[in-house]
Amino acid sequence: MIKENNKSIYFIGIGGIGMSGIAEFLHFQGFKISGSDLNNSDRTNYLSSLDIDIKIGHNSKNIKNYDIVVYSSAVKMDNIEIIESKKKNIPVIRRAEMLGELLKLKPISIAISGTHGKTTSCSMLSSILIEAELKPTVIIGGIVNNFGSNTLTGKGDIIVVEADEFDRSFLSLQPSISLINNLELEHTDCYDDLDDLKDAFINFANASHIDGITGICIDDPNVRDIIKKLKRPYKTYGISKEASIRAENIKYDGFNSYFDLYKDNHLISNIKLEVPGKHNIQNSLAAITLAMELNISVDQIKNGLEKYSGVKRRLEVTHKLKNGSILFDDYAHHPTEVAASLSAIKASFKNRIITVFQPHLYSRTYNFYKDFANALSISDISILVDIFPSREKPIQNVTSELIYNEMKKEDGKNIFLNNEISLLPNMIKDIYKDGDILITMGAGDIYKQNDKIYEAIL
Repeated sequence: MIKENNKSIYFIGIGGIGMSGIAEFLHFQGFKISGSDLNNSDRTNYLSSLDIDIKIGHNSKNIKNYDIVVYSSAVKMDNIEIIESKKKNIPVIRRAEMLGELLKLKPISIAISGTHGKTTSCSMLSSILIEAELKPTVIIGGIVNNFGSNTLTGKGDIIVVEADEFDRSFLSLQPSISLINNLELEHTDCYDDLDDLKDAFINFANASHIDGITGICIDDPNVRDIIKKLKRPYKTYGISKEASIRAENIKYDGFNSYFDLYKDNHLISNIKLEVPGKHNIQNSLAAITLAMELNISVDQIKNGLEKYSGVKRRLEVTHKLKNGSILFDDYAHHPTEVAASLSAIKASFKNRIITVFQPHLYSRTYNFYKDFANALSISDISILVDIFPSREKPIQNVTSELIYNEMKKEDGKNIFLNNEISLLPNMIKDIYKDGDILITMGAGDIYKQNDKIYEAIL
């Protein structure tokens, strides 16, 4: 489909983090790329700076005689540009189908899945591959600090992609090597229940090449539960004693994590990460497992991980004050992710933690409000702002107050509700004390408040 790089490709929803990465990659491969999105963003502005033609707003007049039209999973089939493309008999494909085509461009394709940690595991593996001078191609769902983008175009034989389970899109992939970080009920608008989600992950792993392997995090009970149904060889990793690749003697010091790396009960090396938290140690073990499968040396693995400097909006340090305060921004939007990020901060710093949390999606808030309340209780003080709706329409009686009321049952003194975002910086200024750790958290636009909070507490 995409072997001839003189084709013109139009992306509907080009500003999305997954779409923009594919568009950028194909642009540098010589394809004629253009696309549309509902709003300007950092990603659309970046693509425009590459001389990619970006239209703001969807309009039938945007659809010219393109060779292929690609649409995001967030775009509905009644979109006016999809309808117009079909009228003109232009092939219309989902983003995941295009990603599946890209996997065919390299001899070795790696797809990393899981409810949590996909972007971090991908970027850690990328850092190792770069250190090993394997010149990888990388297309993932976050801006990696090491190369300032969500895509890396390399001339080597390996492509690494993030395999997203939303809308079952990862079932369009047939990688050489796959990985399942963890498995937890999520995207309840796409899956009936946990068993339905498990079946999708089983199908994803079994779609890997017959001579490939699947990396499996043995720490996760739901992942352990599906192992018996896998039809491909697998390698286990984790903190559990059962893991083939495992971490022992874990220590945290400030923003750094340390552990001893074992393979089949033999000490291999000591590892240093410049990111905190148990979840990041598990993410690094995922990257290590795949790197070892690629016969990358332990020294290159160790050096690659030490050079890894994180991903934007994944416990990203945005500001530091002389009084010891640190401001973070984090993408966590599932209770498990919220708990992991807050636990990492708690283990690394003794300071008081103030978390500003923006729930993402009405359905997720409704399904998990009690779990969010438990996760946020790790923070010393929590401030809830309005739900970021993203692709969803409001659900009656579903607001951030569901989480707020649940938390009030336990401790009404340390939980606040903010219904007017413009008042947030001053609200925090009244609560703030020197040395506090402040975190803006959520998958929506709460990150835009981080600088404003910083200015308010100066």
